[in-house]
Amino acid sequence: MGGGGRPRRRLTLVAAAAGIFLVQLDFYALNLALPSMAAEFGSSTTDLQWVISGYILAQAAFLIPGGKLGDILGRRRMLVVGLVIFGVGSLGAGLGPDPPIVIAFRVVQGTGAGIVFPLALAVITEAFPGRRAKRAIGSAYGIGAVALAMGPLLGGGVTELISWRSVFLVNVPFCLVAIVAALAWVPESRDPTVSRRIDLAGLVVVVLGIVAITVAADRMSAWRPVVAAGLAVGGLVLLAAFVLRERVAESPLVRLDLFRNAKFVVVTLMGMVANVSFVVTIFATTIYLQQVRGYSPFVAGLAVLTASIGGGVAGPFAGWLSQRVAVRRLIAAAILVGAVGLVVVALGGQIGLYLLGLAVAGFGYRIGFTLTNLGTQAIVPAERAGEASGVTLSILRAGSGIAVAAAGTLIEQGDLATGITRVLLGIAVGSAVAALVLSRMFRAG
Repeated sequence: MGGGGRPRRRLTLVAAAAGIFLVQLDFYALNLALPSMAAEFGSSTTDLQWVISGYILAQAAFLIPGGKLGDILGRRRMLVVGLVIFGVGSLGAGLGPDPPIVIAFRVVQGTGAGIVFPLALAVITEAFPGRRAKRAIGSAYGIGAVALAMGPLLGGGVTELISWRSVFLVNVPFCLVAIVAALAWVPESRDPTVSRRIDLAGLVVVVLGIVAITVAADRMSAWRPVVAAGLAVGGLVLLAAFVLRERVAESPLVRLDLFRNAKFVVVTLMGMVANVSFVVTIFATTIYLQQVRGYSPFVAGLAVLTASIGGGVAGPFAGWLSQRVAVRRLIAAAILVGAVGLVVVALGGQIGLYLLGLAVAGFGYRIGFTLTNLGTQAIVPAERAGEASGVTLSILRAGSGIAVAAAGTLIEQGDLATGITRVLLGIAVGSAVAALVLSRMFRAG
């Protein structure tokens, strides 16, 4: 227990935060590279949305089993394994000769990210006793917020100066540094009381269900409606089978009694609304700025930076607010603020107003996301806080992966600018309505 003296604990924090920084930086940098990637491969940017969705879905799938593998096999060991997988995925994606290979290695990257994220938090919790753990995790999230701000600028700049491939390849030396830091500064720890069994069958079923729904959303305009609808229904059946499986599994991935807590469910759904809105906003505005307005990747990165800065400011502000106002009201208000900003973005117009709208949207939606993590920790018993966090993050990531696929399909319908406007307005109105409805459900629960 514990991570030794104070200097050693700080080094452990640095090593773990490096993993979080790397995972966050890659995601927000890559969006700016999609148009250049599409140009090289002779495809549309929306055709490559699986570069985003594949990564998100793989990460969502491994957040929970990744943490459990660390408990069983050793948290430092699995943190290093996750970083190695992430690095291999980065190298393969950067050298990929065609979209299917790039997408396949992005799935590898996402798998590594899904292992790194929960274990980085776990080693911090192990190293810092008591209340210090919350402050240390807050510091790690703060470093992640720096990645959120840097990502678009780095992605746009590297793409313009060198190549979209460099957005992936730059991860490799960073991974090596993070691996060395983890081996040197992170003490090994495990949980000897945890079951050594992992419900692999349940993992396969839930991943197949989510992928089926995502593919249906992606192909709904290219396939006959009955085929896409059939695949979506098949995905829902698989998710239902997962629920039945978890009820009888000796060592379930998810203990379903968590979902009997109505407030936990509602707050998680509100967080998914906020996160989906933010991720789709970044995806759509990146395409708009480069392919409709004709900006270079670097200039587009500067523009998207306004949303990222708004999101980066949101974290500390959300923590301050959460001590003063009821969480469900805060999340609902934050989503409404984001929706107002997104309406300004969707209507386009003068670039100064557009950037202001992006900043407001980023600020509002990211506050909603951050408050979700804080809110679920306050709602569930302390001994289940880690489990609840993993489940919440998995749901948020899976929802975003499906949403990006659906947004890519809708953007393709007709004129590009019109499609983007339609998607952004739909997200703005839909998120606002969902926030109000869910807030009332929380009060009723």
